[in-house]
Amino acid sequence: MTAAGSPQGVAARSRRTVQLERRLDVPRWLPYLATLGAVAFALLVSAMILAAVGGDPIRSYLHIVDSAFGDIGVISDTMVKATPLILTGLACALAFRMRLWNIGAEGQLLMGAWGASAVVLVPLLPPGAPALVVIPAMTLAGFAAGALWGFIPGLLKARLAMNEIIATLMLNYVAALWIAFWVFGPWSEGGFQLTAQFPREAWLPRLTDLAAQVPALGGLTVHLGLAFALVAAVALWFILRRSRWGYEIRLTGDSPPAARYAGIDIARNTIAIFMISGGLAGLAGMAEVSGVVHRLQQAISPGYGFTAIIVAYIARFNPLGVIVAAILFGALILAGREIQPAGVPGMIQGIVLFSLIASEVVLRYRIRLVRG
Repeated sequence: MTAAGSPQGVAARSRRTVQLERRLDVPRWLPYLATLGAVAFALLVSAMILAAVGGDPIRSYLHIVDSAFGDIGVISDTMVKATPLILTGLACALAFRMRLWNIGAEGQLLMGAWGASAVVLVPLLPPGAPALVVIPAMTLAGFAAGALWGFIPGLLKARLAMNEIIATLMLNYVAALWIAFWVFGPWSEGGFQLTAQFPREAWLPRLTDLAAQVPALGGLTVHLGLAFALVAAVALWFILRRSRWGYEIRLTGDSPPAARYAGIDIARNTIAIFMISGGLAGLAGMAEVSGVVHRLQQAISPGYGFTAIIVAYIARFNPLGVIVAAILFGALILAGREIQPAGVPGMIQGIVLFSLIASEVVLRYRIRLVRG
């Protein structure tokens, strides 16, 4: 036995141990603070790495800001990069909110691009059809193709309890090979990994198209796909926050046993969420082929579907927050083309993701110092 006044007793009383205590409720402000802290920590770690390899982190970060937001022209380019990230970010955020880990937004985007291209290249419409017919048809086809690609893992998850991470991840490779077959084969232009350019009727309208009426809009590449993305974000926010079905989604994500007790059809919602999630990602593919490159090609996406996972996490699955996060990552992608070494943007994205995952500990547990 150790005496209370002995040195050993004093040391025992002064010793501290760290304990994790499960949170019964999470303050509404804590997720936002945790996100800001995780991003700040990621930027600090990235700066230390840049400095260690001989770079200037301050100049690098200032260059990113200037290259993405320095004038109206580069802001327009940033919004073009942000458009597919908003749509794929919404796709991931919707599925993640129900604790369905859709890692297949990349493949769903590719299938959406293929579906939209099929309207022009098969063709599904008669030659010379006006843009008022072609653009809605491409939009519906892109959404439908992405939804179909989301239906497959949704059905496997709902009916066979298959792990959706494995299913959606593997389908990404299938979609990439599917695109490769068409752009190297039946739709190839001269044997290259791309198709012939779409006719003007299949191009999404851009701000620069109005330069004749408003000269200040000349050279601005923002296209109608951005409007699709913003409308989708607002609609999804309304559904999740103000509708009964949104309540079912949130309840299922928070507590599946409680959802079953309430009589919610989880299997049906699982399939529906995967299809809508895939459709949103497919819409991103349609926006890329119709609004940016005006053709289908193998390198149609630089990894938007995977970056969308980080976007959804930064937004904490809030559709309106996805808009902000997507713009920031669009800026990083745009400015990253001029940063050396070339892997810096990817490094920052990876560190941000790991920091966000680590911040989940703060949200789930309260850290306490306990006197030993």
